[in-house]
Parts: sequence; structure tokens; C-alpha cells
Amino acid sequence: MTPVSCRTAFVVGFACLSLLAACSEAPDGVRVLRIGNQAEPASLDPHRSEGVPARNIQRDLFEGLMAETAAGELVGGVAQKWSVSKDGLEWTFHLRADARWSNGDPVTANDFVFSFRRAVTPATGGIVSETLLPIKNAAGILRGAAAPETLGVRAPEPRTLVVELNAPTPYFLATLTHPSTFPVHPETVQATEHWARPGTLVSNGAYRLIEWQVNSHILLEKNPHYRDAENVAIERVAYLPIDDQRSELARFTAGDVHITYSVPPGRLGWLRENYGKVLRIHPWFGVYYLGLNTTRAPLDDVRVRRALSMVIDRKLLAREIVASGETPAFGWIPPIGNYKPPQPDWAAWPMEKRHAAARALLVDAGYGPEEPVTVEMLYNTRDRDRRVVTAVAAMWKQQLGVETRLRNEEWKVYLQTRQQREKTQVFRSGWIGEYPDPNSFAEILHSEHGMNEFGWNNPRYDALIEQAATTRDAQKRLELFSAAAREVNAEVPLIPLFHYAKARLVSPSVGGYTGNLMDHHYTKHLFWIE
Repeated sequence: MTPVSCRTAFVVGFACLSLLAACSEAPDGVRVLRIGNQAEPASLDPHRSEGVPARNIQRDLFEGLMAETAAGELVGGVAQKWSVSKDGLEWTFHLRADARWSNGDPVTANDFVFSFRRAVTPATGGIVSETLLPIKNAAGILRGAAAPETLGVRAPEPRTLVVELNAPTPYFLATLTHPSTFPVHPETVQATEHWARPGTLVSNGAYRLIEWQVNSHILLEKNPHYRDAENVAIERVAYLPIDDQRSELARFTAGDVHITYSVPPGRLGWLRENYGKVLRIHPWFGVYYLGLNTTRAPLDDVRVRRALSMVIDRKLLAREIVASGETPAFGWIPPIGNYKPPQPDWAAWPMEKRHAAARALLVDAGYGPEEPVTVEMLYNTRDRDRRVVTAVAAMWKQQLGVETRLRNEEWKVYLQTRQQREKTQVFRSGWIGEYPDPNSFAEILHSEHGMNEFGWNNPRYDALIEQAATTRDAQKRLELFSAAAREVNAEVPLIPLFHYAKARLVSPSVGGYTGNLMDHHYTKHLFWIE
């Protein structure tokens, strides 16, 4: 093959896709898989970070008790086998003898005890540790009412871990693929606060961290001590924080990116025509929404919240604004398995009827031309998000006379602002299920959940979710989730806009990529196609 420069590849365009690997060699000749990853993660500490970009990297660096196949099926990770007691309250995991940290140390049950306790310790500062709430005493520890040592985990033997639950939890195994349940290396974490950096981070996954250049790339290389290292084909992978989708497309065409994070909005037809099978689309277990701070006027009035939701043309947003395979969303929880989310009655109304009903709600709440609703809408710096919030603000203005001030912030700053309720009114956001069960969404709206950023408190909802979380009967669980969803539809603590589909470009030089509902892709499942 005649070498080509990345600039030449861009000029050649689609015809050069078969040459992408020519633009991805490191100075020492090792091929580097280059993956678009949207944003710079705030941290690689699995117990402290949040957001999809961090999670993508952590699944390469770490391995939990459970893992996933390329198709998203649940399999053993560090755990070779496991069992549960008849009452569903005690799980026993037997760890693999060949599980190793990247420095060669064995991965032990005590490492998991240390890590689970660390994850729920308030001083850790993690906001995603509520994934561990099913474990005995986790709730009290998170509130600061109990010591971390009381958590229901113990290691009777070096390779045996026992986990005690508060109640039977049907989705518990699936939560163990979430990074908040990943082990961290105790000696390293105890030695320095800044352990999650190149040269210091010790991990137990298929890859180890070797370089982090902020706003450029995070580079990983194959972990020679990984238990299945002989079947890991990709030697190095670089995650690239590219938040502009048009730039990402250009870099893909130039051979500088092998797998994009997404595609430019509104270009799906053109992409299908010009990129063919290189374009991959599959459903994604997530929802794009507007969060509403229900503790601040005017959003403390449910009539205002309903009116804002009713006038949004979700079909237009999905078809014209994002146009990447998304579907309109009227419910917080996406469809999954046999669960079909209930919709508000007005969802089936013609837009004209919805507009009129929304205007009547605002008049009833005391607003009108002389005193319009005024709100600020926060969003992160990204072209698609700018397009969505601009379109929504225009709908509010045209149909309701609402004055909306748009404020954008860089990703890490935006995440911090969202957690300060006094600084938000409306914020654009998205939630991707952490595990394939309705509870992954439903639990967030519980009044005591750490990620309830809406200030919403509904005792009926809380009771329904608490019951659903421990109900073993599958049909009864779905009925409880539906009843809880109707409470959300009635009180509108947030405005769902569309359910995600994941569209990305995958180079023909990369094999093993498989679309799955959770959109979890481990580099260890990929390989080069010569």
C-alpha cells in the first residue's frame, strides 16, 4: 500500500476509507485505534466521575465482577462463577485465579471490599455511587449515618466475595457492569489523592493508561497482565474529545478517527448515501430531556411546566433537528423488553389543540403578554445541543411568548453548574441507562436520590419505585413502573424530548464492532481488518 497523508485522505474522501489505518500509526510503528469521545472527562476515577465519555474509557481500564459480550449480554468478569441464596439476599462470587492488576498484583476479594466501601463513602464525592444502594447499609453510609465498614460486603477467602442485599433485587447482577462497582487498587489509591493519572493509575482491565494530553487525547495500551490478554487484538487505543460533530466527520474522512462518537445532525440521508455500511445505527437505552428546577419560580408551578412541555413538537425535533434515528419521547423511561411507557393524554392531540391548552394553563397561572414567563436554559457546548435548545426556545416564544435566555458552558463546567440548584432553571441533559432495566431511570427521580437535580418530591412516586425495586414478579414490576411514570407525566419535573438512537461511523479497517442497546463497546472486542 502506498502511504498517504491524512490531508490527502481528506481530499480523496470516501474512496480513502479503506486506507484509514495509514493515518493512525504511532512513531514506533504500532497502530493506534482512534475513537471520538465527545468530551474531556473530568476524571478517570470510576467512583468519582460521571458522563458517557469517562465511562467509555473506564470500561477499557477496569473490569468489574460482571462484564458484557460485544452484543451486550451479561457474562462473568473478574467473577468466574456466582450464586444467590434462596431468599435472594446473599450473593457469593468466586473470583478468577488469573485476575491481575496492571502491575502484576492479584485481584482479590478484599480489593472489592475496599472499593465498594470507598464508592459509598461520602468523602469520595461520587454522585453515581447510588448504583450500590441495593447493598445492605449502603444508604446509611451515603447519608453519613453509618460507617463504611458496615457495608454488606465481606471476603471470607481471598477469592470469595459475599454481598448482602437489603431486599431481593432482580437487576443486581446487571449493576455490576457499572464503573461505580469497579475495583480500584487499594495501595495506589491510599498512597496518593491523584492516583488516576498516567504513571500512577493501576487498573485491572484489558488496557492501562499511558498518556493523557488534555483536550487532545487519552492513550491506552494493552495490559499484559490482563487475564485474557492473549485474545486482545488492539495494542493501543486513543480517545479523542471532539465535541463538534462536523469536525469529527472531517477527521474520520481524513483517517484521523476510526470510530466516531456520533454524526452531524440532520445529515442521516446524506450519510447513508455516501458512507453506506460504514454508518452504523442502533437503538440506545437513553433519553434526551430538559431538566426543570421545580424549586424556583416560575417552574415551581406545575401549570407552567405542563405548558412548556405541551408545545414542544417532538416529531419535528427528531425528524429535522437531530435526525439521527431518534424517536419522539413523551416518557422518562425508554421502552425496554416488555415495558412500554405510558404517555400523557395530550401526546396524541394535534399540535393546535396542545398550543391552545398550554396557553390556557399559563393564563390560569397568571402569565400573559404583559407578564411573560422568563427562564434561563443551560446547555453544554456542542452543535447538536445548541440546535435543540434554540429550536425549543423558538417554540416557546412563538406559541407562549416565553422569553428564554440561552447559556452554554464547556462540558466539565456545565456538569458542575447542574449540581448547584440555585444556578439552574432549565437545563438540557440526557440520561443513558446504567444497566438494562427500567429502574436505572426510575430511581433517579426518587426524592432522596443524589442525582435528582430537579428538586422534585413526590411520596407516591417514591413508594412505587421502592416497591418495584424489590418485586420479583416481572409483570407486577412493570405495572409499578407504569404507575410511577404516570406520576411523572402529571407533575412534569422534566421534559423528555426524544429517545436516543446511536449513529456513528466505523472504519472498514476495524472489525468486531457490534451495536447493542446499552452502546457499550469494549476495545478488547475489536480487531484490525488487514
